[in-house]
Amino acid sequence: MQIAFAAPECTPFAKTGGLADVVGALPHELVKLGHKVSVFLPFYTRVRRHIEGEPRYAIRSLTIPFRSCNRFAGIVDGGRRDGVQYYFIDCPELFYRKELYGQGGVDYADNAERFGLFCRAVIEASKQLGAPQIFHVHDWQAALIPVYLRTVYAADPDLRGAATVLTIHNAAYQGTFPPNTTEQLLLPWDVFTMDKLEQYDQFNFLKGGIVFSDLLTTVSRRYAEEIQTPEFGEQLEGILRIRAADLRGILNGVDYTLWNPATDANLAAHYTPQHLDGKRACRSDLLHAFGLEGVAETTPVIGIVTRLATQKGFDIVARITEEIAERDVAVLALGAGDPYYENLFRGWAFRHPASVGVRIGYDEALAHKIEAGSDLFLMPSRYEPCGLNQIYSLKYGTVPIVRATGGLDDTIEEWDAKEGNGTGFKFAGFDPKDLLAEIDRAIAAFHDKKGWTRLMRNGMARDYSWAGPAKEYERVYEEAARRRARRLPQCS
Repeated sequence: MQIAFAAPECTPFAKTGGLADVVGALPHELVKLGHKVSVFLPFYTRVRRHIEGEPRYAIRSLTIPFRSCNRFAGIVDGGRRDGVQYYFIDCPELFYRKELYGQGGVDYADNAERFGLFCRAVIEASKQLGAPQIFHVHDWQAALIPVYLRTVYAADPDLRGAATVLTIHNAAYQGTFPPNTTEQLLLPWDVFTMDKLEQYDQFNFLKGGIVFSDLLTTVSRRYAEEIQTPEFGEQLEGILRIRAADLRGILNGVDYTLWNPATDANLAAHYTPQHLDGKRACRSDLLHAFGLEGVAETTPVIGIVTRLATQKGFDIVARITEEIAERDVAVLALGAGDPYYENLFRGWAFRHPASVGVRIGYDEALAHKIEAGSDLFLMPSRYEPCGLNQIYSLKYGTVPIVRATGGLDDTIEEWDAKEGNGTGFKFAGFDPKDLLAEIDRAIAAFHDKKGWTRLMRNGMARDYSWAGPAKEYERVYEEAARRRARRLPQCS
């Protein structure tokens, strides 16, 4: 099949979260299955840094109409990498900016125009470069592609047979804008209704993609169920329940060429399930990086790599920081986000400099060191569509402590010391006492060295590579293509 991915980010070009990892890895697995895959991204400033010399254009100029003017976009040929063809939508006045979506916690005011142009440019480019059988679009920034295809481009003979699949990576991010966005993006006003794009008198990109796509996916089976409830549906649970039969939960994979303690170039030493000695060297190296060399070998190290936000459960952690510090543990955290939580972690480290280390920001090499050098990894998320760090942790023999939600619940099996089964520790609800109880269970398990080694190896044996999910996506594409073919008018 010929498949076109459209997404707002992708490793190694531009990343703010796990979406980039998915779009960076899944196309390569699909190529291994024999498919022809292209990936479309905006040509952000940070993407430009990955292009050597002057950009080569597959298409010099496309005309993208808006209500009051035309804009012009070029299609940069990003080349073929491991069999995947990359194209970048070049519109300097919209994409040459410091950040992807906004600055200082405030979205760019023209995001509707930016990603409206992106969606139409992907469609127009595909008409010239070769229309795919499947458009696989990701999150709200690409969700207007199915809307345009079934409205403005509905009669286009090159495109009417193309099926669409929308992946919802996080239902909380929807792309909502004023009603006149409909007119600004030259969509017919009849899409601005409750059963289509209108949501509480706002133009909603993600809802449009949900309504108009042939099939929907999200990033874990549990999250597919959760987003159909008021607690997690972010006010889209109604339309998601209507489309429940078309929604698939497919757990994200991870790229073990990048996340593998046997080969990871960021580590002080390598190790495998059979030969774990290198993990001790990684732990020492990590403690040195945070200036906590005085931590005893009998003290478990809890690692955190995260966006510092309420969604990640740090409102729960905030209520028990002193209780955690009273335990015989060290806590090493890397992250950035809400200033409140950044200051919370700074204060925690200031009060307990011998046992709590904090780095505000993001450092890819340090993230790998935390995964390898920690004994435990904390993810108390209020909701987590999939989560990747708990999967990385399993591979690195670092035992996760997670809240039982979304992909965390799907990937972590509760440790049963008596039977020697399980991969980590889970708690439910939002009571800090439940989290503290799991930390205490984990500390107790850590001191049973034989059981702890079994627990580590259980996790390291799990396979969450992309090979399995890629085959599930392949089946989704085939089903979407069949559905689209049935909707086409038949010649008599």
